[in-house]
Amino acid sequence: MSRKQLADFYRGKRVLVTGHTGFKGAWLCRILVNFGAQVTGYSLEPPTQPALFSLAGLEGRMTSVIGDVRDYEHLSAVFDQALPEIVLHLAAQPIVRESYKEPRYTYETNVMGTVNLLECVRQHDCVKSVLNVTTDKVYKNNEWCWGYREDEPLDGFDPYSNSKSCSELVTHSYKNSFFTDCRVAVSTARAGNVIGGGDFAKDRIIPDCVRAMQRGETIGVRNPYSTRPYQHVLEPLALYLIIAQRQYEDPAFQGYYNVGPDDCDCVTTGELVDLFCRCWGDGAHWVNQAQQNAPHEASFLKLDCSKVKAVFGWKPRWHIDTCMEMVCRFSKLWMAGGEISAEMDREIEEFLEG
Repeated sequence: MSRKQLADFYRGKRVLVTGHTGFKGAWLCRILVNFGAQVTGYSLEPPTQPALFSLAGLEGRMTSVIGDVRDYEHLSAVFDQALPEIVLHLAAQPIVRESYKEPRYTYETNVMGTVNLLECVRQHDCVKSVLNVTTDKVYKNNEWCWGYREDEPLDGFDPYSNSKSCSELVTHSYKNSFFTDCRVAVSTARAGNVIGGGDFAKDRIIPDCVRAMQRGETIGVRNPYSTRPYQHVLEPLALYLIIAQRQYEDPAFQGYYNVGPDDCDCVTTGELVDLFCRCWGDGAHWVNQAQQNAPHEASFLKLDCSKVKAVFGWKPRWHIDTCMEMVCRFSKLWMAGGEISAEMDREIEEFLEG
């Protein structure tokens, strides 16, 4: 689907994005406001400092509401005011290691936040299309060397992954219980690991690499042999918009979709950091800092994305080397005090026109 087709559809549409102050949310809102959508965001304050949302030039171009998805009354009031036609649910506690420290908060946000969101959808006839963004970690991980498909059992191991499995099940239940009349189309997107410029989160490998470069330090890598499906942040965001559009136009497109890269871009963390160091230059290098008795994280994870390719005719646009070039360019521009919104627009245009 071309940029023009997406822009033509979203122009003037009322879109609610939860989690809009996060890394993916900021990129998504930049795309939508550029398309001319009427965007309302609902989220906590930006989770990092610096924050991409604050750098993205969105002030005055969308409605930003600071709120907690655990607060049903506030969220419902925002629905009353925004009257969204399309809802993109990204709000979450997204960090595996943090979920071991704060399991109750993780479940409250990721499970009850989804319940509150879908209850608001149930109570508002304006909504026609909903996409709940979960994760590739929802599957029961058997450390297989092949990719998980959408019909594999759901059973995430750690509190984050498990809470996202529960979010999937909540979505399935609401869909079967309340939305069988196709008044609103509901899908979930199980996305692989995303990388890209403007991610400042803790306990993520690319932000760790950039922080090390900023301080002139050696990069420390906790899990260099773990394999993950890495993709540029614009890959899943484009697919979220396509899924939301197509099911808005025809509910037959609603479903559960894996969103990940081709097999050639499923690499170990060590390989990813090797690529970062080569792209960055300036003597960048890393050391293995694998820890004894560290919280459990899956060592091998890959997605089978045959379904989304067949249904939407989609294929990834940027391979891992291009992704890393974008990461390094963006990060060096940020460190030099460059104009971030212009760089975001450049990457968006290049990606969507590719």
